[in-house]
Amino acid sequence: MAQINLTLNQEEILQLLSDNRDDAFRILLQESLNSVLKAESAEQLRAEPYERTEERTDSRNGTRERPLTTRIGTITLSVPRHRNVPFHTMVFDNYQRSEAALITTMAEMVIAGVSTRKVSGVMETLCGMEISKSSVSQACKELDEHVKEYRERALEDKYPFLIVDATYFSVRENYRVQSKALMIAIGITMGGKKEVLGFSLYDRESKETWLDFLQSLRNRGIQTVKLITSDAHEGIIHAINHVYPDTPWQRCQFHFTRNIADAAPKKVQQGLLIDLNAMFNCRTLAEAEKCRDAILQNYSDCAEKSMQCLMDGFYDAMSVMYFPKGLRKVLRTSNHIERLNGELKRRSQVIQIFPNQDSVIRTMGSVLMEISSKWSTMNRMFYAPAIAGISDPGNQMKIVELARRQRDLHKAA
Repeated sequence: MAQINLTLNQEEILQLLSDNRDDAFRILLQESLNSVLKAESAEQLRAEPYERTEERTDSRNGTRERPLTTRIGTITLSVPRHRNVPFHTMVFDNYQRSEAALITTMAEMVIAGVSTRKVSGVMETLCGMEISKSSVSQACKELDEHVKEYRERALEDKYPFLIVDATYFSVRENYRVQSKALMIAIGITMGGKKEVLGFSLYDRESKETWLDFLQSLRNRGIQTVKLITSDAHEGIIHAINHVYPDTPWQRCQFHFTRNIADAAPKKVQQGLLIDLNAMFNCRTLAEAEKCRDAILQNYSDCAEKSMQCLMDGFYDAMSVMYFPKGLRKVLRTSNHIERLNGELKRRSQVIQIFPNQDSVIRTMGSVLMEISSKWSTMNRMFYAPAIAGISDPGNQMKIVELARRQRDLHKAA
């Protein structure tokens, strides 16, 4: 252990204490730590300054100044430099750990929906040092590696059900603000747990971009899917038919209901919504078909366009009827991912316009990771009895046949 000698002038200390106590403590700490650094240097060199000894391992090469932020302010330390072997000190270890914790905290505040301007203000108040908005943004880049690892992880568990959707964010690109589509996939395990499986940013939703997104999920390990739920975007339907040709598509009943109601006159919308809800809650497909026929008969004269929408999309919205009753409410809409999109929008309100595409992936990806982690501790969406028998050869043949009929209808359309 190095021997530390502190030389303090009593009169100077008393004068400092009488003038400004904070400055006095800051100077005392600075002198003490500088003495520690000198002692550590002497111990590593095995020689005091200007001392000639056979045990000397290296020679001094001046000093460099380094600031250290403490609870009583920022002090400047003179860190020794060695000519051949770098000088090592324990003085800054705690500082580095605190700095790492500070960076993590700043990043977490931004992810939680606090603007970078507010984060810098809070840090200045708490830590007594000014932190620019660019420093906060730079701190958030520490998340890049974690987000990348999560996006590219192998999907080894079985996910028989997928829910996919896209939400849009404003991104500054080429000196213009453009809207970009963040595509997201939620998987539901055999045990009834939700998990965010993947997300990617594209210029827009199209057949090509959805095909690329679903193919990336397949490449990471999702080979077999029993059902995919989404809205009726043609890019999604095209991608499902190509990437998962033996997987039936469930058209989101909530979006489907809204499409039908929006095409009807306002005076009949309320009654139509009640009738559609009753149709979707039928116990069997045959009962649902009877309800559909009754709706068509009652509203054909006053809502022709709406009824055409119902006829065209009825069977796509009823794919869940081929699955056990305990799964239907879970799989018949994309509400799970719609709520997730709403949370993403809430977190992004303080940002409004992202500076680049990487910042969208970094920030929204961190939010998705956080939410997915919370889902792992929540109750199951269904239990083993609800999914029992879904992998039986007989049921599997029915599911594949349903997917093939849908694919043929979509091609014909």
